[in-house]
Amino acid sequence: MRRDALTGLALIALGIGVVIESWRMPRFEHLGINPYTVPGIVPGILGAVLALFGTVMLSRTAVAWRRGNEVPPVAGEDEPGSTPRLLLTLILTVGYGGFLVGALPFWLATFLFVLAFLLVFEWRPEFRRAGRRAALVTYASTSLLQAVLVAAAVTFVFQRVFLVTLP
Repeated sequence: MRRDALTGLALIALGIGVVIESWRMPRFEHLGINPYTVPGIVPGILGAVLALFGTVMLSRTAVAWRRGNEVPPVAGEDEPGSTPRLLLTLILTVGYGGFLVGALPFWLATFLFVLAFLLVFEWRPEFRRAGRRAALVTYASTSLLQAVLVAAAVTFVFQRVFLVTLP
């Protein structure tokens, strides 16, 4: 429960920091730019949502403390193997943002990230057993299709909706 309170506070602080920094980004008023396309709008919205979720988490913990109850666990929390999965998520995410984006075209970096994420986290040990070839083919082809669709959709949204020039 203490971990939830600290996480909530951290999310609130991070969200507020993102909102403040996005507010400080240039707005290009002198160029007559549409206010809905300024660079800080998406990070600002994401920061506000992050702060909101941190507030919800902190409120949930505070209510549980007042009642003398423990906060019910979130699905997957403290399950065996959750820490290695968290670390693997961190490695994949940092690898994507820190190494793939910029080194490869954005759509390809996103495709590889989503594909790796799906292949790692949707894997089931029963795919190895004899007679599970059809399940393995379905798993691989579904992951491949999802990665293609997500990469295309994310690239389209950033380029056409948010008007962001991608690396």
